[in-house]
Amino acid sequence: MFNKPAGIPSAEQALPGRAEKMQFNPRHFVNGQSMVGPFPEGYESIVFGLGCFWGAERKFWNLDGVFTTAVGYAAGITPNPTYQEVCTGMTGHNEVVLVVYDPAKIKFQDLLKVFWESHNPTQGMRQGNDKGTQYRSGIYYTQDSQLELAKASLSGFQQQLDAAGYPAITTEILPLGEFFYAEEYHQQYLEKNPSGYCGLGGTGVLCPE
Repeated sequence: MFNKPAGIPSAEQALPGRAEKMQFNPRHFVNGQSMVGPFPEGYESIVFGLGCFWGAERKFWNLDGVFTTAVGYAAGITPNPTYQEVCTGMTGHNEVVLVVYDPAKIKFQDLLKVFWESHNPTQGMRQGNDKGTQYRSGIYYTQDSQLELAKASLSGFQQQLDAAGYPAITTEILPLGEFFYAEEYHQQYLEKNPSGYCGLGGTGVLCPE
């Protein structure tokens, strides 16, 4: 039986992947917007990892000010990985959701609040019963201003978690490398499959404004 690695594989250990990009319909199943750039001028993007990306994406697509969302893979090594490859733990990737938003309509801090309150960011390489490197908590920023706000929100939320008896946050905050889109059937999965699995669950602790 194949055992998943406990941590991120090295570049030498990682699966080789491929040069060909994932082919999929770029139209968002819920709101009809394109999931692929270029996006409208002035819009910003952020990538979050908070467990299984089916439930994670649903947390964001209906927020006022969010232009589009997409699920994919980030923060790993293997180029253009498949879902099956990511699930082996040998690509280093996280299951993530891309959120493209209009900062004139929704603040980045509001997205961070949804992120923190929608999962348990203290569990390391897992989220609930979902175990593996692809279920780790992560914020992958696209500009320095997001980094500073993310670090401040982590500090504030940690204080709330401390008071509630939770351990230290394990969320990684990294610059976004390449975002690889997931297969078409994963995009907006829970809208296409309303009774589909969603293991996402928060701590019940509120993130301070």
